[in-house]
Amino acid sequence: MTYISTETRSVVIEREMPFPTDKIWRALTQPHLIQEWLMKSDFKPVVDHRFNFNADWGSVDCRVLEVEPNKTLAYSWGAYGLETVVTWTLTPTGTGTHLRMEQSGFRPDQRQAYGGARSGWPQFFEKLEQVLARTE
Repeated sequence: MTYISTETRSVVIEREMPFPTDKIWRALTQPHLIQEWLMKSDFKPVVDHRFNFNADWGSVDCRVLEVEPNKTLAYSWGAYGLETVVTWTLTPTGTGTHLRMEQSGFRPDQRQAYGGARSGWPQFFEKLEQVLARTE
């Protein structure tokens, strides 16, 4: 009998950001801002809205799963056999916002995708902070 692991892994990134939650929310939900730090998309913060992220390497098929303005945003993230969920959680702090991103659902055989997410998301976070620093 062959044992197949059903355990999945997650990539979690958390940052304290010196910006109010509503400003970060805009950067997470407005397509022209999303394009500046992540990828081009036809995103709308509406549950069940299907959208794509497009990059030079291909595209990601997504569907909005949860929207709680200025608090929680979740969407499916599917590409090249990958079926994960990205969840953003915004928590106000005394000096700004605690931003948490979790991409969950990586199967054990998806090491390359998992590694890509682990190295890619910190770069996206850096770009996000740059966008936030220069937008009103």
